[in-house]
Amino acid sequence: MPFEAQTNCPCEDKPSPNFGERKDGRKVDMLLLHYTGMEDDAQALDWLCNPESEVSAHYFLHRDGTIVQLVDESKRAWHAGDAYWKGETDINSCSIGIEIANAGHEEFGEKQLDILHMLCMDIIARNEIPNYRVLGHSDVSPGRKVDPGVKFPWKQLAAAGAGHWADPEVSGGGRFFQLGDEGQPIQALQSMLAIYGYNAPITGVFDEQTEKVVRAFQLHFRPELVDGVADTTTISTLYKLNAGLPQL
Repeated sequence: MPFEAQTNCPCEDKPSPNFGERKDGRKVDMLLLHYTGMEDDAQALDWLCNPESEVSAHYFLHRDGTIVQLVDESKRAWHAGDAYWKGETDINSCSIGIEIANAGHEEFGEKQLDILHMLCMDIIARNEIPNYRVLGHSDVSPGRKVDPGVKFPWKQLAAAGAGHWADPEVSGGGRFFQLGDEGQPIQALQSMLAIYGYNAPITGVFDEQTEKVVRAFQLHFRPELVDGVADTTTISTLYKLNAGLPQL
């Protein structure tokens, strides 16, 4: 389906058939970043445009920085899948998705990141997306997805104005929580994760879902050590991020 490019950035187009209508006219208020997990750009791009794949994104970003628009921003691209954020499960209807060409084990190139920053800022400005709703696939699908991965420079993106960030404090030891722990401190941890947006049911038990969510949080905000253990650095970083959210 032909469309006019919405971005102000230099852009090619390759329409994908994999999209639908946003449910109930849902307004875009989230930007979701992915990596392709593939070594070959052309193969990844073709897959996003193949009707058999039933996946797509609004934008594809080549390793050389070339932007390709696949789906009109007004439409619901199929990129999030089974996902959750702040009580919402139809993430495809509220988000714009960018697929970044990266196999997952490689560094992101400087030129690719420069163009990504430019594209993100353009999408954020036109859609009035808050910085705390610039997220990764791993944030909305903890345990199921890990992209854009530990090598993605979230701090750099946030410093450029696209994203939310709080520098992790250096841990001096202290109490930590892990799989199997129970009690009020676990309930408080789950509440803090849920306030930020994660799918963290407040059970008072550090169960497998809580561990998945802690790992997802660390992938984004403390990638130096992703172990699913809620140590003092993880908890203090979460506290600072929540303190930076608007008062509702």
